[in-house]
Amino acid sequence: MKTFAIYCTDNPDTAEKRLDARAAHFAHMEKMLEHFLIAGPLLDEQGVTVGSMLVVKAETAAEARKFPEADPYYAAGIWADIRVTEFIPAAGDWIGGKIW
Repeated sequence: MKTFAIYCTDNPDTAEKRLDARAAHFAHMEKMLEHFLIAGPLLDEQGVTVGSMLVVKAETAAEARKFPEADPYYAAGIWADIRVTEFIPAAGDWIGGKIW
């Protein structure tokens, strides 16, 4: 199993859509929780949500991309762009130290 970082940027003026889809988004996240290492909103300097970041476990980048594409935020047209990149957690509190 590999780890992938997924960076989703919002389309402009989607704050209302985000609020409308939030309950469905949270329900989706609950169903998929076992696949996520971490996930949450990205904020700008004013504290406004401008996207989402997920770190997921998957076999391939294509499999990892299915997680945000199945999300109600995607269906609502909130995310303008989704970037999926393989990620190796190498150091930090979340992994309990370092891998070397």
